[in-house]
Amino acid sequence: MTNWRWWICTLLFVATTVNYLDRQVLSLTYKEFIAPEFHWTDAHYGTITSLFSIFYAIACLFAGKFVDWMGTKKGYLIAIGVWSGGAVMHAACGIASTWFIDELESMEALRAVEAGSELALTISTISVYLFLLCRGILALGESGNFPAAIKTTAEYFPKKDRAFATSIFNAGASVGALAAPLLIPPLAKHYGWEMAFIIIGALGFLWMFFWQYMYDKPEKSKHVNQAELEYIHQDDAEEEAAAAAKAVEEEKSIPFMQCFKFKQTWSFIVGKFLTDGVWWFFLFWAPAYFQDQFNAPASSPLGQGLIFTLYAIVTVISLFGGYLPKLFVEKRGMNPYSGRMLAMLIFAFFPLVALAAQPLGAYSPWWPAILIGIAGAGHQAWSANIFSTVGDMFPKSTIASVTGIGAMAGGIGSMIIQKVAGNLFTYAEGQGAAFQFMGFEGKPAGYFIMFCFCGLAYLIGWTIMKTLVPKYKPVEV
Repeated sequence: MTNWRWWICTLLFVATTVNYLDRQVLSLTYKEFIAPEFHWTDAHYGTITSLFSIFYAIACLFAGKFVDWMGTKKGYLIAIGVWSGGAVMHAACGIASTWFIDELESMEALRAVEAGSELALTISTISVYLFLLCRGILALGESGNFPAAIKTTAEYFPKKDRAFATSIFNAGASVGALAAPLLIPPLAKHYGWEMAFIIIGALGFLWMFFWQYMYDKPEKSKHVNQAELEYIHQDDAEEEAAAAAKAVEEEKSIPFMQCFKFKQTWSFIVGKFLTDGVWWFFLFWAPAYFQDQFNAPASSPLGQGLIFTLYAIVTVISLFGGYLPKLFVEKRGMNPYSGRMLAMLIFAFFPLVALAAQPLGAYSPWWPAILIGIAGAGHQAWSANIFSTVGDMFPKSTIASVTGIGAMAGGIGSMIIQKVAGNLFTYAEGQGAAFQFMGFEGKPAGYFIMFCFCGLAYLIGWTIMKTLVPKYKPVEV
């Protein structure tokens, strides 16, 4: 048997890594480089990250259908081309700000503006709008990543292997976040934050070359032999194995709006809505948290070490996310959905350790890095399995559409969390000792509130999902 499916999975892994690298550039340059230059507060940053989330959510509503319509190959190429272009465009926000303000003739003049002045307020306002434009383009392209990747997984892997394959490419999110603190702050420090956006953004254009020449549907790929093709289509009826490609092409699709009639769709929506924002909160705010709480900027050795440790834990533990349900299915004879839900319940307990991050941070900054890492690993393992529930329940022709709907719900949940976090941190910092929660005051109290929500979200989400779809029940067209 050939193993070309794993090379395709590797491409999905690299694309997801690039996806999260592009998303991380802002969070790793915000506090140390961008905020002082444009006079931003946490509320400004919270607005940008929350609106990025809603842009992403709206785009996700259509991204899955777009991928189904364009096909996996063209759809993925267009998606990564758009988001890479948007990533590179961030670098022009500084010089573009000077075009809209008559008092500023150069970037040097912009950087020399006095903090707290009326001109500084104008700069912060205009720059936020410019960054929002770039984030919108980035979100538009990035919304296509997971629908295209999940569709590719369904094309190249049988049901029993999809969660494992998904956990591998989904680990790209962790690896991207892991590589980010080692790459982005040094680039920003030595070459300017603009070059960080340009260099990281250009990686996507390089990936497009490999995708163009390596991907074809398994039935058409010259790298997939008959044995591998039969393995991929083992879920199809044996008498239809030779005509599997035609069966996939002719499979009846569920109209987009009818997807919302199924409890299986709403189960996926709820799970994504409650939990996606937790991962994005860690992704967007961890560098700022370490700088605020422990005076460890992202470009400092301590800051890089903390962020690297956090995502190293995420990367290592999350790889087991897809293996556990495979073990339940093969060793205990459970059906894929039951095995997946049992695994998700186990992973839902991991984020509870985030409740101890703030209290133990009083002893060492390494405790929050470790505990947030464990919570993040729980999310990634959960995420690999919740994506695969779509493949378990829906026909292949509708997988990308339902995945897009769920990603939209996750984006809306993230928008709410990011906006609440930004305003909460700015308010708590302004109130100082007057703002208290569980023995903490000021901004640390604000972080503790957010960690409490992050820790409990998964168990709440699992309970609702299990209530909506208690047993394996595929959608019948």
